[in-house]
Amino acid sequence: MEKVVSEAEELPKAIVRRVVKEKLSECSPDYDFNVHKDAHLAFTESARIFIHYLSATANDICKESKRQTMNAEDVFKALEEIEFSEFVKPLRASLAEFRKKNAGKKGGAAKENEVKKKRKIEYSSAKNGTKTKQKKEDNHKEEEQVEGEQEQDEEEDNEEVENHGSE
Repeated sequence: MEKVVSEAEELPKAIVRRVVKEKLSECSPDYDFNVHKDAHLAFTESARIFIHYLSATANDICKESKRQTMNAEDVFKALEEIEFSEFVKPLRASLAEFRKKNAGKKGGAAKENEVKKKRKIEYSSAKNGTKTKQKKEDNHKEEEQVEGEQEQDEEEDNEEVENHGSE
């Protein structure tokens, strides 16, 4: 019986193949390995199952902390809990290096993504004929301003009438 995995859960075969080949060449640099198709499938399925197990464990840790958002620390604790603590130190180092490398990119990318998101919302709103929350707020402020100006004009008119009436 062949197990059917949704496309969303599948790991990219090329990446798994490259990782396996790189690790095998590190282990035996003098020997060229060939990996059978079934072995690649076994590596892919094993990695997928490991990710599921690790993410479920990290999710449990997150829930125990009464949080809804999982963070890297939850993953590190999960690795320790499932007895893979030897990976925590190198993963922390790798994460620190990644954050350092991408620290400058984050600010610019976040702003760029925010602008793109705003444009997309405005475009879809214009396309659908609906107003965005910001546009509604702006329109509401304009309406309040117009109403305030109208009230002020009425008050000035009333003062003029009172002033003419008392003369």
